Amino acid sequence: MNQHLKRSLLGVLIGGMAGLGATSSLMAQTGIAAPEDPAMKIYRAAATKVNDLVHTKLDVRFDYPKRYLYGKAWITLKPHFYATDSLILDAKGMDIHEVAIVKGGKNSPLKYSYDSLQLHIKLDKNYQATESYNIYISYTAKPNELKVKGSAAITDAKGLYFINPDGTEPNKPTQIWTQGETEGSSVWFPTIDKTNQKCTEEISMTVPKKYVTLSNGKLVSQKNNPDGTRTDTWKMDLPHSPYLFMMAVGEYAIVKDTWKGKEVSYYLEKPFEKYAKNIFGNTPEMLTFYSKILGYEYPWMKYSQITGRDYVSGAMENTTATLHGEFMQKTDRELLDNNNYNESVIAHELFHHWFGDLATAKSWSNLTVNESFADYSEYLWLEHKYGKDAADEHGYDAAMSYLSMVQYSGDKNLVRFHYRDREDMFDQVTYQKGGRILHMLRNAVGDSAFFKSLNVYLKANAFKATEAHQLRLAFEEVTGRDMNWFFNQWYFGQGFPELDISYKYSGNKVTVFIQQLQKADKVWQLPLAIDIYSGGQKERHNVTVSNRVDSFTFTYSTKPDLINVDAEKVILSKKDDHRDFSTYAYQYAHAPLYLDRRIAIEAAAEAQGSNPEAVKLLIQALKDKYHGLRTLAVGSLNLKLPAVKAAALPVLTEMAKQDPSSLTKAAAIKQLGELKDAQYATLFEAATKDPSYAVEAAGIEALAELDLDKGYGIAKQLEKDTKGKLVSAIASIYARKGNPADISFVATKFDETSGQDKLNAAFDYLGFLAKINNTEAVQRGVDQVKAMTLQFNNGQVNTYISNWLQEIARKKDMDATAVTGKDSDGLKQQAAYMRKASDSIRAAAKE
Repeated sequence: MNQHLKRSLLGVLIGGMAGLGATSSLMAQTGIAAPEDPAMKIYRAAATKVNDLVHTKLDVRFDYPKRYLYGKAWITLKPHFYATDSLILDAKGMDIHEVAIVKGGKNSPLKYSYDSLQLHIKLDKNYQATESYNIYISYTAKPNELKVKGSAAITDAKGLYFINPDGTEPNKPTQIWTQGETEGSSVWFPTIDKTNQKCTEEISMTVPKKYVTLSNGKLVSQKNNPDGTRTDTWKMDLPHSPYLFMMAVGEYAIVKDTWKGKEVSYYLEKPFEKYAKNIFGNTPEMLTFYSKILGYEYPWMKYSQITGRDYVSGAMENTTATLHGEFMQKTDRELLDNNNYNESVIAHELFHHWFGDLATAKSWSNLTVNESFADYSEYLWLEHKYGKDAADEHGYDAAMSYLSMVQYSGDKNLVRFHYRDREDMFDQVTYQKGGRILHMLRNAVGDSAFFKSLNVYLKANAFKATEAHQLRLAFEEVTGRDMNWFFNQWYFGQGFPELDISYKYSGNKVTVFIQQLQKADKVWQLPLAIDIYSGGQKERHNVTVSNRVDSFTFTYSTKPDLINVDAEKVILSKKDDHRDFSTYAYQYAHAPLYLDRRIAIEAAAEAQGSNPEAVKLLIQALKDKYHGLRTLAVGSLNLKLPAVKAAALPVLTEMAKQDPSSLTKAAAIKQLGELKDAQYATLFEAATKDPSYAVEAAGIEALAELDLDKGYGIAKQLEKDTKGKLVSAIASIYARKGNPADISFVATKFDETSGQDKLNAAFDYLGFLAKINNTEAVQRGVDQVKAMTLQFNNGQVNTYISNWLQEIARKKDMDATAVTGKDSDGLKQQAAYMRKASDSIRAAAKE
């Protein structure tokens, strides 16, 4: 499961609210501590296994008008250990028509009771652990009539989704897809919907002939029926958990690839067929890479990837058949600005086929053994394919995402047996923090031991349910070391160290003091490297911090130019490093890592107004080998300072014309645009013809600052091919121009957006509504955003949207005091409408 929503939500929320000048009280509202919840006192143990699933066979057909699935299920089970004469199956919101035991090819009815969530079956006899039995169930699944809730990562949980089933939405295809995680599979077939269950499967789907189907395993037969339908049968011979079962149906183009004789295929909506290889084409290389580093070849019979409209998460690692949100479908132009994000998602879901699908979390409390590994796989792929700078930037962003989350919702254990709802486990602790913890573990034991330990863990737990202690035992087996110190502080505890670093020089010795300042009583054990650069040489010292205050003394022949604490930049922490700027200048030039250079650039950004060396460093950084740091340096320039402007403009102008990275190029154009200097008008106009939407957006916004009418005219020309950042750029120009006829463009673009991307669009839309004084348009826009919150059905989303509406309403009221008459009345009316919508959305969040 990829957290596309969670990442988008946090970034857009913080950036968007900052743009509005949000008050501290607004931000505080999102961090209000909830009253003590009795659910937090419940120990969330792994599910008790009374019966074990062995095999599931399904025969299903779909009623599109009713949004029903008519199903027949044959479920083979056996007692786990103790003899039993009963069976409980999860079956949510179904009509149960028949329950029988199958013996000798005949069905014998069984007694059962059903409470709309679970099916309690009385078996025909007492079965021993050595005996298997086969249950037949005829049922109707009615997912749209089921009341369920989702999480921040999974925004809905009704299991089976009919997309535009009546064909009434002209710009949307008709599709069916499923989402099993966490326990949504039992909405569309009866099962024991727990992660510690595994079985083989066979699914037959009857669909109109025009549609293609996808499920787990291999397509073993297709049969045309007299009524214009076709029955496809998919078979999975290796066991996996019920939440990983999937179906997808729709009009897709299928682009074929191969890997070591196994089918690799990409299912996309037909307009994106020609982009399939650019989107998914590195999948075979990923299969080779992950198989090699793990020493465990991809274990499944095929690998397919498919997109789904209005998908309720980022992506889902259904075994052999990953489902992606439609955000994955991008044209070549969009991929120019993607910064490998799509590939990170592809890597994440593929790695789950080892960590999650092969060795599966025993319970949601141990979700880390699924999701932390998938998160870290993104780093591993970027490091392999695009270099360590790209990987370290990704790791840095992930760490910042986790640290930001802590500020508004507090920290939690990585492995936690107390939570309000299992969906709460899908957060930045499990994902981003867990990924950074694995990076520290890799550093602590070394690459060879790290990957060998993963191999031992996978071999020991293949096709089984597992937990963090089994991961620890694998590392102990390989390294010969007791690893409890690491797992106790990072896996079974919460928080992170806050380090204060200072230095004392005396004669030819230097002492490095590292003080742990975190408020909690916990004292961290931190193995780290200290690099001392002196006399043109670098000497590494490996030390372990284990006390509230530690000191380490080193001898040198010439005074060090740089003492680089945590030289490998792996410790997840907050650091306050007390040293002179000269050390940062040396660090940028000599320390090799992305974070070494980033930290130096950030120090230079703070000092550029008072230190010529800082300006020199920023100009150097404009030519950094990695585009992410060039972009950071561009954004750090304060061109209001004459010395900075004089030094930077020649380089910045060239970057705006020809930097190889579209994102860096766009950043340079944006900086030049803020000068509002007419000499750059030609450059800005040229940018509006760039293949990159980000560059076009920067160009048109900069041009509009010089000549609103010209920018407006070009915006009208660009309307027909507008995506990504260009949409919000045009919306901003239209807001300034104030032509009522243009408001429909923004509203239409919002309507056209679906799935997870709609949330990003909602924040852009609200930003637009904040700037215009058109009561009818504002009310329509608020209604559209409110409808989106109903679609997402997510408490966090509702809270954020509600808070932002309140903030915009406050701004509208303030704006109303600066004007009179109808203008003032309209703004007040808009503010009142927003408050009413905010209250309604907030109330829905509490239901």
